[in-house]
Amino acid sequence: MHLDEANEAILAMLKDNSRRSFVDIGADLGISESAVRRRVKLMVDGGLIRRFTLETGERGTASAIVLASVGSGSETSEVAARLLELPGAEIIYEITGQYDIMAIITAPSIGEINSSIDGLRKVEGVTNTNTVIILRKVRRDAPKPVIARGRARRKAATKSGAKKR
Repeated sequence: MHLDEANEAILAMLKDNSRRSFVDIGADLGISESAVRRRVKLMVDGGLIRRFTLETGERGTASAIVLASVGSGSETSEVAARLLELPGAEIIYEITGQYDIMAIITAPSIGEINSSIDGLRKVEGVTNTNTVIILRKVRRDAPKPVIARGRARRKAATKSGAKKR
C-alpha cells in the first residue's frame, strides 16, 4: 500500500488518538471526512492498520522494560512467545546485543510489575534479566497537518483574502 503524506499524517493522528473523528482529521489535513474514511478503510483492508485498541490512562499504572538473555539451548522465538503470555506483558521484542529479548510490562502497581518480572525469570530458557522501571513517558508533539489540496486550499485562500483563480 502506498503511503503518501496524507496517509502518513492520518496514521500519526490515529496513533496519537484512535478515537479522533474523521471530520476532525479531515479538517486538519484539508480533505473531506469521506476521503479520510476511504483512506483508513484502504489501510485496514491493506493490512497496514490491523486493529484499533483501547489504551487506559497513565494514572495508576506502572511500566517496566525487562531485558532478558536466552540460553543457547533454547529458541529465542519460543521463549518470546511464552513471555507474551505473562500477565502484564504488553510487547515482546527480539533484539540484538547483550540481551536477546526486551519485554514491556505494565500493571496497576509496582508490586504487580514485580510479580510479572518474577514470573518472567521463571520461564524456561531465560538465563539473565535486567529491569528498568519507566518513570515518565515523553512524546513528540502532534503531527503537523499536510498542505491543503484542491477545494480546501481554495477555500482557505479565499478566507485569507487571496484572489480566486
